[in-house]
Amino acid sequence: MGVDIISTYGSLSEKLFKQIADAMVSEGYHAAGYQYLSIDDCWMLPERGPDGRLTPDPQRFPSGMKSLADYIHSKGLRLGIYADMGLHTCKLYPGSKFYLQLDAQTFADWGVDMLKLDCCWAGGLGDLETGYEVMSLYLNKSTTLTKRPILYACSWPACSGHATKYKLVRDHCNMWRNYADLRDSWDYVYRAIDYYGNNTDGFQQIAGPGGWNDPDQVVVGNFGLSEDQERAQFGMWCMMASPIFMSNDPRHMRLSSHALLTNKNLIAINQDSLGVQAYRIRKANGLETWLKPLSGSCTAIAVLNNLNYGNTLKFSATLGQLGLNNTSGYHLTEAFENKDMGKYLPKDSLKLFVNPTGIAIVVVSPVGDTPAVEERSDN
Repeated sequence: MGVDIISTYGSLSEKLFKQIADAMVSEGYHAAGYQYLSIDDCWMLPERGPDGRLTPDPQRFPSGMKSLADYIHSKGLRLGIYADMGLHTCKLYPGSKFYLQLDAQTFADWGVDMLKLDCCWAGGLGDLETGYEVMSLYLNKSTTLTKRPILYACSWPACSGHATKYKLVRDHCNMWRNYADLRDSWDYVYRAIDYYGNNTDGFQQIAGPGGWNDPDQVVVGNFGLSEDQERAQFGMWCMMASPIFMSNDPRHMRLSSHALLTNKNLIAINQDSLGVQAYRIRKANGLETWLKPLSGSCTAIAVLNNLNYGNTLKFSATLGQLGLNNTSGYHLTEAFENKDMGKYLPKDSLKLFVNPTGIAIVVVSPVGDTPAVEERSDN
């Protein structure tokens, strides 16, 4: 979990990053679990230095990256940085092709904690696979010396598409982008959700502790989503066990967006130790049903209304129809507000009303793991 700062905020600078780090602490994001503050493209000079190393723009990062990393670390946070596996970055700054070992050592020397390695200008599929594998080896070698692990975020599947060998990706990367860049728009957000629901290339099964599918950043707190749509994106990213990287300005946040991004009940679903990615079991008439197994034999149920017109839609299904057949019943809790919904048996119907482009999430716990409550009799 973290914040990824890109050039939409104007000129990237160490001053900006220090202010963002301060806000992550003062506004409660760090306490909620956000650890990484990541620099995206455009942080470097257009040419490498005389020694071949990447050089931070001295006008925007006058103290250098090691100094910035030290400041970030002093706040209890971790610094992420951006590079590209190809000849150039996506914005035509120097790429890491032919410099993988040197760049890995440079990032380690600076005290970087995360590398996002993009894939623009990378060449063919063979170059992609070789480049990402080799950088993994160099990162591991350099961090063995510095004793500071570097989280490896790859864009490998985003460029190799249906030809992606996901087992190979997981062997080398900690998280990997496998869909197009998101924009501050519900249409873009829902396309990513639907892509994950379709699971065309079987990537869902490969995710778990140590390696995660990444559908791109959370745009909650920006300008393009309604409150219901913000709830839907954040809720689904938590259900999908996705990396939560905010793409916003935490210094200036609506109260509703701040409350959502720091919601401990949803974050607990995202960070559940079982690490299972939610899967879609039904999509019909505007409603989608998703299930996410949780530790302690619990389950999170998400119902998403993917329509952007009309009234609320009614969802109704017995727990048994959702595969929940514990004869002793279940204790249900609404996730957003942590509201007790009582005890249900497998024959009882779960009824929910979901707003257009909105979501409902319920956590289901087998009776015996939670305090007993009065059994429902109105179903």
